[in-house]
Amino acid sequence: MPARALADFLDNNGVNYHCYNHAPAVTASEVAQSAHIPGRHMAKTVIVDVDGKLAMAVLPANQYLDPEKLRQALRANRVELASEDDFKDCFPLCEPGGEPPFGNLYNMNVYVDDTLLSEDWLAFNAGTHTEVIKMGMGDFLRLSQAQACAFAMLH
Repeated sequence: MPARALADFLDNNGVNYHCYNHAPAVTASEVAQSAHIPGRHMAKTVIVDVDGKLAMAVLPANQYLDPEKLRQALRANRVELASEDDFKDCFPLCEPGGEPPFGNLYNMNVYVDDTLLSEDWLAFNAGTHTEVIKMGMGDFLRLSQAQACAFAMLH
């Protein structure tokens, strides 16, 4: 069962979504493979520190985050990957690394890479390392209040 707050949030907003169980996997690429989801549709959430404030960067599982590109896109002074110690208490009821890409549930801004916007649906961790949620891109953008910009780079 996905994190209760996430399921309630999606249900209360009338979102059509599907939850899938898969073999335990930690990295977004492993999750995509285990859940039989193309890497371009599997969104990974990377927690970043943007000028001292935690935020979520959401990008395809088959790409890497380029902090410098995100810094430039946001016109920020500093963007760096947050350490797990920085955010370990921010996601109650979620396994570390299983955070869903809805920063608004956790008082964080969400930035989504432009390359995801070309897809009509995406999948993401549902708070655990054994469940993913698949939903339409339009619903994701509306509910996550994500700001689109370019910050991903290919492997």
